[in-house]
Amino acid sequence: MSHENVELNYRSHDAFNRRDLDAFLALHDPDVQFTPYERVIEGLGPYYGHEGVRGWWKEAFAALPDFNVELDEVRDLGDMTLVRGRLRGHGAASEAFFERTYWGLFRWRDKRIVWWHAFQREAEALESAGLKE
Repeated sequence: MSHENVELNYRSHDAFNRRDLDAFLALHDPDVQFTPYERVIEGLGPYYGHEGVRGWWKEAFAALPDFNVELDEVRDLGDMTLVRGRLRGHGAASEAFFERTYWGLFRWRDKRIVWWHAFQREAEALESAGLKE
């Protein structure tokens, strides 16, 4: 089952890069709770549910129209997956290039993401998962 979560994680990120909101939502539980890294930096809490996904989707692509994710690795952690990759894009107004390392931790239930959180460092993600680096 957990290897399946790895494959589903790749599908989710692929749907994001293709701008396929319906496919992206299909891989998220209707009650998903998630915290993208910009919410962490701004000191804001998580988004909730499919409405939260839609709002974040709109905000993210308004700020970075060519925003995309390149996955380097997806680790199987049982009912969780740990993702390492690169986020890239250009600012809508400034056209300034944006790139950073991406660490994401995802909790899965019944082939859907029920929780995810982005981190700046691997150690933070592993600690959140209850693991040590």
